[in-house]
Amino acid sequence: MKHMKRLQQGFTLIELMIVVAIIGILAAVAIPAYQDYIARAQMSEAVSLLSSGKAAMAEHFVDHGYWPASSSEVMGSTSGKYTASIAISGTPTTLGTLTLTATMQATGINNAITSGTAMLYTTDGGKVWTCSPGNTGTPVQAKYLPSACR
Repeated sequence: MKHMKRLQQGFTLIELMIVVAIIGILAAVAIPAYQDYIARAQMSEAVSLLSSGKAAMAEHFVDHGYWPASSSEVMGSTSGKYTASIAISGTPTTLGTLTLTATMQATGINNAITSGTAMLYTTDGGKVWTCSPGNTGTPVQAKYLPSACR
C-alpha cells in the first residue's frame, strides 16, 4: 500500500497575521495623508474665490480711488460649498492696502480647516497680491494652502 502525501491547502495563521499587520501599517500611513489631501482640496475652493476678487477689487480701486465697502459689491461669489464667506477684513486705512479673508465652513468639511481663515492681500492698489494663512479667527496651517500660497 502506497502512502499518499497530502498537499497543504490555504494559508497558515501566521501568514494571515503578517498580511493583516502589513495592511494595518499601510493604512496608518495612507489615512492621514489622504485627510491632508482632502483638506488641501477643500482649501483650494477658498483660494480660488479669493483670487476671483483680485481683478474686480483692483478695477474698483482704479476707477474710484478707494476700495469697496464689502466684497459682495464687486465679487460675483463670496461663498461656496466649503467656504462660508469672503470678506474685506479690517479697515483699509492705508491707501492701496486691502486684505480679503476667506472663512471656511464650520461643519461638513475636514476638521483641520473647520472655521479656518486664509487671506489674500495687496499693499499697492491691487497690482501684486500675496496669499497666506489668515490673520483673524483661526488661521489655517500653511500646509493646507495651495503651493502658490505657502
